[in-house]
Amino acid sequence: MDERGKKYLIKEDREFQSDLGIIKKEQMERATIGDTLITHLNKEFRVIKPNVNDFIELMERRCSILVQKDIGNVLAKTGLGAGCRVVDAGTGAGAIALNFANVVGEKGRVFTYEIREDFAEVAQRNIDNFGINNIVVKNKDIKEGIDEQQLDLIFLDLPKPFEIFEDVYKSLRLGGWLVVYAPYIDQAEVAYRIAKKLGFKDLSISEILERELEVRPQGTRPKTRMVGHTGYMVFARKL
Repeated sequence: MDERGKKYLIKEDREFQSDLGIIKKEQMERATIGDTLITHLNKEFRVIKPNVNDFIELMERRCSILVQKDIGNVLAKTGLGAGCRVVDAGTGAGAIALNFANVVGEKGRVFTYEIREDFAEVAQRNIDNFGINNIVVKNKDIKEGIDEQQLDLIFLDLPKPFEIFEDVYKSLRLGGWLVVYAPYIDQAEVAYRIAKKLGFKDLSISEILERELEVRPQGTRPKTRMVGHTGYMVFARKL
């Protein structure tokens, strides 16, 4: 990370170049986490081990991804933890799958379905680059059937997720959660009504809005800009 706060993802020990100067290959090879490296222009870079959020910020993507406020809502509401088994569809660039895998740990498993081959390939590269081995990427339409059973969570980011709710119900363990991400309220309402009809419990629809505060010499106040509507989250539990 440079002195402006800009981050760079470096996988190999090689010469690093930026607008703030060059760090020689020999410096990179000797560097360890926490070191400060100086470029030939006398600019400072700090060596930091990236967490999942750092990696997702910098990874390859060809589509939009869920933002942290929505991902956090899913993790908090469902109580996802170590050893859980998760199905995710569609994969996109793999951001939500990486978050799930980071939480469920080595003993857990994430199976992510993506109908588009090009997106599945991007997601697989991102997962491989992050170095995590508890995610299985499937280039398959989840509407053709869910292969896994006794799941703790099924997360659906699809145009018409309610078309597979019967399969979802069968694939969840008792106590497992269905979560739907819906950009439009119509999708969320239909998903809610169908899930209720099929016998899901603890149903809710939520929307998270995020606004930071700015601290100035004159005082503290809400920022003018905020992270507003991104999507509605439908939660339903098999009980």
